[in-house]
This record gives sequence, structure tokens and C-alpha cells, in this order.
Amino acid sequence: MKNVMGIINMVNEPNQLEELTYHRNIGSVPFAGRYRLIDFILSSMVNSGITNVGIFTHTKYRSLMDHLGSGKEWDLDRKRSGLFILPPMKEGLDPTNGDLHTLNAHRDYLHRSSEEYVLITRSYMVCNIDFNGLQEFHNSNKADITVVYKETNDIDSFSTRIGMDDKGKVISMWEPNASPHGDKVSMEMFFLKKSLLLDLIETSLAKGHHSLMKDAIRTNMGRLNIYGYAYQGYLGVINTLNSYYRHSMNLLNPNVWRELFFRPGLIYTKIKDEPPTRHHDGGHTSNSMVANGCVIEGVVTNSILFRGVHICKGASVKNSIIMQNGVIHENAAIEHAIIDKDVIIKAERTLIGHERAPFIVVKRKVI
Repeated sequence: MKNVMGIINMVNEPNQLEELTYHRNIGSVPFAGRYRLIDFILSSMVNSGITNVGIFTHTKYRSLMDHLGSGKEWDLDRKRSGLFILPPMKEGLDPTNGDLHTLNAHRDYLHRSSEEYVLITRSYMVCNIDFNGLQEFHNSNKADITVVYKETNDIDSFSTRIGMDDKGKVISMWEPNASPHGDKVSMEMFFLKKSLLLDLIETSLAKGHHSLMKDAIRTNMGRLNIYGYAYQGYLGVINTLNSYYRHSMNLLNPNVWRELFFRPGLIYTKIKDEPPTRHHDGGHTSNSMVANGCVIEGVVTNSILFRGVHICKGASVKNSIIMQNGVIHENAAIEHAIIDKDVIIKAERTLIGHERAPFIVVKRKVI
């Protein structure tokens, strides 16, 4: 993409991930064995040629900063442009206010950036998208704002729905907490000129408004040409516990895995040096995703193991997600569970959840 800067807006993101976000924000939630949720949208931006990306943080962002670092893994550690992690607010501003206040607090970043266009996204949209098609669509329709959407009947999608006329123009938006209206799910991705964004921020704040989508964009639908751009690839709107579990389990389908991680570009993440996974005598794995550094002495079925997980002899893990450095001791049984990082499950313990209500174990807990 030419002349485009990226913004990943993490301010007041809808979040129903419960224990998974007690100690981290939603963008840094671990996913797919060795990734974080933010990796997908950040990688899509980089693969589309965007070299200036601002991360507008909100709360609990220490883990995010540790993961992103200088942006080296995404080729964003540059002398000019690159990755910018921007703090929540300037001193004296209320951090509970909406994202318009944060955007306004960092307007110098917007002014100093030389790009003409801005792509604003959220951090929890798990997809692999080529944004070049979005820019071409925007220019060909002479749109003021282009919204990316996906037609889906995903019952776990806690996100904005949009309505469109027969010419593709967006004529209505419904907030995530409203009852679902139709199957056009907004991916919370907005493409527009930087000058228009700055104008919307200034005029909306002058009227006492707080939210970019609800106030600045939706209330100006009558005077702006807002078009919807249809995304055809795999999408996981992961801001609820059920959506996290279900889309994680979907990765065990090879077709979903290939589409999400390799087409149209690769997904990048922070690199860690770990030895290959070791299977001991009696250890068995079937239809599972296993990261490097694991030790498997028990049985793992239809599950996802992150780096450094140890499944001890006689232990059984089924339909579950075990995050980094988890230890499942002898003869323990885990089924339909999400085990956060550094958790120890002692011998003979049994944890059983349900696919619509997985058992959650919070980070560093011992059971």
C-alpha cells in the first residue's frame, strides 16, 4: 500500500475473555501455540506494505510491549517510520474516556506522519488480509470512509453489525451490545484520509462525543460516503471466551490453518529459541498443534500445546489449550479446558469443562 499509515486502536476494546485478560490486554492474549492475537492484524499490515504503525494502548500493556519490542520480527525496527507504541493518555486526562480522547492526545503523531491515508483497526480480529485491495476499492468508489466487513453467522461474534444499500453504501451500524442485525459483521477496520480523521476527532470532541465509531463515524453517515468492503477469508472475532476456544479448536482443521497462516502472506511473531518437542515412551499425540520445547509422556488428543508444556506420564489432555510452560502431572485428566501460562496441575487431578463453557485456569495457578 502506498501512502498509508496503520493504527491499531486498543482503547476500550470490547472484552469478555474473563480470566485470560486479568493480567494482559486483549491484543496480547496467546493464540495458536506461539502467537498473540495482535500478530495477525500487524502482520497483515506489514505484508500489505504499511511501514508506519501506531499501537494506541489502553490498559495492562506491559505484556504487549514485551511481545512487540522494537518491531524487529515484523521488519518495523526502522530509522524512519516503523513501530510506535503510544501510551494511553496524556497527564490529566481521564483514562476511562473513549478512543477519540486518546487519538486527540496523540495528534502530533498523526501530524508528523507523512502518509495521506490511515487504516484504523482493532487488535482482536484474527484474519490474514491483503489491504491493497481495500485501498483500490476505496479509491474506485470515491469513498470518504471504507469499512471492512465479513458475511458470517458466527454466533460468538461480539462486534458491530452494518447495513448496506444495493450500491454497497453503509446506511446503518449497530453496536456490539445490541441484538445482532443481519450477517454483515464489521471487522472494525476503517480506511480514510488522515485529514478527514483529524477533522472528525476535532469536531466530535467539540460536541462532547467520545467514541470514534459510535459518535464520529456513525453520526456522520448522512453526510459521508461510507462503503463496505467484503472480506472473503477466514475471520475470528476473538473477544469472548467462547469465540477464543472455538476458533482455537478450528485451527486443528488443516484447511483453516493453511488459510490463516499462509494466504495471502505469512503471520509473524516474536521468535524464541526452544528445542524440538520430545515424545517419550508411552507419549502419544493425535490431531493436535504442538509448539516447540514441549515434553510429552502422556496422551494428547485434539489439543493445542504452547511452548515448553510438559505432559507427564499417564496424564490425558483432550480438546484443550495448554499455554506456555504448563505442567500436567502424572495421571491428571484435562478435557475442554483453557490452561493459562505457568500453571501446574498436580497428579491425579481431573478438570472437565464443556465446549460451550470451557474450564479456565488463571495464569500461574497451582491446582
